[in-house]
Amino acid sequence: MKIYILSRKASLYSTNRLFVAAKAKGWEVRVLDYLKFSIEIAKGELKINYNGEELEAPDAIIPRIGASRTFYGTAMVRHLEGMHVFSVAGSLAISRSRDKLRSLQILSQHGVDMPKTVFASNKSDAKDIIKLSGGTPLVLKILEGTQGVGVVLVETQKAAKSVLDAFYGMDVNLLVQEFIDEAGGADIRAIVVDGEVVGAMKRQGAEGDFRSNLHQGGSATVHKLTRKEKSMAIAAAKAMGLGVCGVDMIPSARGPLVMEVNSSPGLEGIEKATGIDIAGKIMDYIERNVTPNDGVTKRKRVPKDKIGA
Repeated sequence: MKIYILSRKASLYSTNRLFVAAKAKGWEVRVLDYLKFSIEIAKGELKINYNGEELEAPDAIIPRIGASRTFYGTAMVRHLEGMHVFSVAGSLAISRSRDKLRSLQILSQHGVDMPKTVFASNKSDAKDIIKLSGGTPLVLKILEGTQGVGVVLVETQKAAKSVLDAFYGMDVNLLVQEFIDEAGGADIRAIVVDGEVVGAMKRQGAEGDFRSNLHQGGSATVHKLTRKEKSMAIAAAKAMGLGVCGVDMIPSARGPLVMEVNSSPGLEGIEKATGIDIAGKIMDYIERNVTPNDGVTKRKRVPKDKIGA
């Protein structure tokens, strides 16, 4: 089995764990910087080059595409898919999961519960947006933000109007969401692989911070999912068409609510919190789906995007 891990840095925890797990299977594995790819397209012919030399198509790829490089990275994944290479995260699924608005639209269509969300242009009246969102407190999220950056809690209508006016004045795209106070600054991340939850952790925000992201100083502990949390995580992964993903949920009075589905979830926090070999689970998923050495998949998961490509 030949595996390529598409990552900017081999030294990153997640990349290294995936490399080690593939090696443990006895597979040939390479870490390749996808920004060094170039592609050739001709009638009936697709080729991919790395550092100027033609690259042999592998049996499978594991994309670890950075949020700021989504367009280029997914173009490379899509090209390899066209060469009949199996990907643990499809190019379409990566693209739509990176678009916070689009992903919420898809989840809604599939009956997945989430915080009430409002999106409007900067021509809209801030007071109307606040009213539609259910009133303050509110959470404002910049669509392009990642890892908790660009997320603001506003507690009064006056503050909400001021912040909305400021962001709209900079022509920033915003999501406005209801604030779930009972979550207490905590959320739950469940890792789904091949339609099954393989590990879950509870992340608690740093003192005084409602954001639970580990990159913002939060902490992680192992979490036993309720039946409803487990079924919701699986439903969210299926709706987004992702074979491997992290599903972020928060507890609420009306049950768990999905906040985001991550197509390239970090492995460090979840593996250290749970002691589970998540990287190994991903390799098992590849093994179940790929016939080695010929690049032909045993089965392909290419979900229909009912909202459109």
